[in-house]
Amino acid sequence: MGRIVIAGASGFMGRYLRRRYQEDGWQVSTVGRGADADARWGDERGIRSLLDGADVLLNLAGKSVNCRYGHRNMARIFSSRLLTTAELGRAVEAVEHPPALWLNASTATIYRHADDRPMTDEDGVIGSGFSVNVATSWEREFFAHDRAGVRQVALRTAIVLGDGSALTPLVMLTRVGLGGRQSGGKSKGGRQMFSWIHLEDVYRALRFIERTPSIEGTVNVSAPNPVQNRELMRTLRRVLGMPFGIPLFGWMLEIGAFLIRTETELLLKSRWVLPTRLQREGFEFAYPEVEPALRDILHR
Repeated sequence: MGRIVIAGASGFMGRYLRRRYQEDGWQVSTVGRGADADARWGDERGIRSLLDGADVLLNLAGKSVNCRYGHRNMARIFSSRLLTTAELGRAVEAVEHPPALWLNASTATIYRHADDRPMTDEDGVIGSGFSVNVATSWEREFFAHDRAGVRQVALRTAIVLGDGSALTPLVMLTRVGLGGRQSGGKSKGGRQMFSWIHLEDVYRALRFIERTPSIEGTVNVSAPNPVQNRELMRTLRRVLGMPFGIPLFGWMLEIGAFLIRTETELLLKSRWVLPTRLQREGFEFAYPEVEPALRDILHR
């Protein structure tokens, strides 16, 4: 097969994607902070050596947003994305034989709170606030390092469902009887939309983009059937065999988020994102519906 360099391969997505590429016969090298990385951040020569002649660069580096948005964490969320992307960009610009494809993580959170219509690749509206500022700055830095012969794709990825993902706290709430709809702020009655994608479909989408040279720029990486929050929680209860779930309101969520050191945005922002570009190009999802996706993950 080919040779891929994965930056930020230590997270739950990175570990899975690394394994899947290896299973499909790819030679995988990594850039990271751990001792097992093939090149460490700050090692410009080592990073250039990995990238020179590679077929694909996949950048997933960035501090988890599953934290409280204090000044220190906000600064780390920004810098962990922008500085690593800039470092990779300088290497891509410098090497003699750069990767033909550079895939860079982004987020579907870049779009506004949407409860009136879906955000498509063609007419999605950029939102406002901290998370959106992170996403727009990240994409701006990424596309600032364009080079002839290198196709760049920013992956506006929805909430990824898998073992160890953002699904974990929702499962915990459901199992202790708190798996009802979540409401608060602009989101009433659990009607906010939840856009998601199975982790295996993330991998399949990456491979599809690799084989589809017409895809460049930004692309929504999300399952074609988002659900309302109340439907998501009802489905979780059914999959886990939990007969009831107490609804959670804004003040309850704020207390809970403070206790587990996270933010309520995951549950309350209405993310209504459709993968119109992937579908137009012919991509077929293995998990287009949320219940089979949840059953595959939770019963594995």
